[in-house]
Amino acid sequence: MHVPKAYPKPFSQTAPKAYLPSLVYPPFIATSLRVTAIVGSIVFCINHGPALLQGKMTRGRWTSAALTYMVPYFVSTHGQWSAQRLRLK
Repeated sequence: MHVPKAYPKPFSQTAPKAYLPSLVYPPFIATSLRVTAIVGSIVFCINHGPALLQGKMTRGRWTSAALTYMVPYFVSTHGQWSAQRLRLK
């Protein structure tokens, strides 16, 4: 993957400050969204499927459901970011 000159900082820095911009880095978004859709949906069905089908989704459950989708996005993006940093060393 080619890293455009306009966006080098996330790959040259370390620590969370460098990782955060990668969450909206266009080349990573498509892959992260695919992972999120698949993994998040599977985990959502396992954790919240019965409550959804029984109409027992509370505000707390919906908050948890949102996190169910956010975590795979963050993990997928971090994997891509880490791999890109290793390639550039």
